[in-house]
This record gives sequence, C-alpha cells and structure tokens, in this order.
Amino acid sequence: MVWLLGERDEPRLRRLRRFMGSEARRHSRHGGTVLTADGHPGAALWDPPGRWRMSWVDIVRATPVMISGVGPRIPRALGGLSQMDKTHPREPHWYLAILGTDPPHQGKGVGAALMAPVLARCDAQGTGAYLESSKPDNVPYYERFGFRVTGQIDMPKGPTMWPMWRDPQ
Repeated sequence: MVWLLGERDEPRLRRLRRFMGSEARRHSRHGGTVLTADGHPGAALWDPPGRWRMSWVDIVRATPVMISGVGPRIPRALGGLSQMDKTHPREPHWYLAILGTDPPHQGKGVGAALMAPVLARCDAQGTGAYLESSKPDNVPYYERFGFRVTGQIDMPKGPTMWPMWRDPQ
C-alpha cells in the first residue's frame, strides 16, 4: 500500500481508510464476501467465482477515491491492475482480494479465521481460491492453507507480487 498511497504515515492512513471503505462497499455490491473479526482487528474481502473483475460502473464509482487517494500515482495503479489482470486465472474461483490484520493482532489467528469460512466453501463446492501476495514473508503463511505460488508479477516501479492458487481440498 505504500507503493500505491505514498510514504508519509498520516496522509497514507487517511487515504487507506477511504480506499478500504470504498473497496468493502464495492465487494458487497456485487455479491462479494466482506468478513471482519470481532472488534475489527482484521478484514478479508473475497470475490465469488466470476465476479473478481471491476466493471465500468465500479471504476466510475471508485474514481473520486482514486483521485483523492492515489493522485499522481494513478498511471502506476492502472499499470499494476493491468499486470494483475494478465495473470489472474480464468477458471472459476474465489478471489481473496484483500486480507489485512492490524499489526498488534498479527500472529493471533485473525487471518486464519477470516479465510476459514470461504476456504471451507471452496472445498465443499470443489472450487479453487486465488490471491496475490505482495510480501515475500506472507508466501509461507498462505502455503500453510494450501496455496502455491504460480508465477510472479512485477508491479510498475513497485514491489513484486506472487500470484497463488489453492485447489479445493
């Protein structure tokens, strides 16, 4: 998110809150699953099969947040989204678009609890799951849940991301 929203803490946190609120509303509008833990130490935004791509209506709705939150980084953000779209699997799957845990609560099972209901649904329905990890340290974490790295995405002037797929279990 630093790559997208900037380095300075206070403006970045304000923009991050606005961005996350916008993303939660977007996922809810198109049938996604928005999960939070008690007391809100974390959240997960999941898209159901066939609903991961942003529609033009979603893009228009997100434009004010993009302009105020991302500002001069809009070309970088659009380039990154394009890179992500190219590697995104086309077969039916649940897409973990965002998983975040407040740092003081990390390592306490919040992320696992936020993934469990949808991964159980994937297993019951025989559907895969997909995500992109933006941190190399998180790759082993997701591997514990059955995800495996399927490639690499080099974001424009930014971090490397690792697309990860999980077969139903």
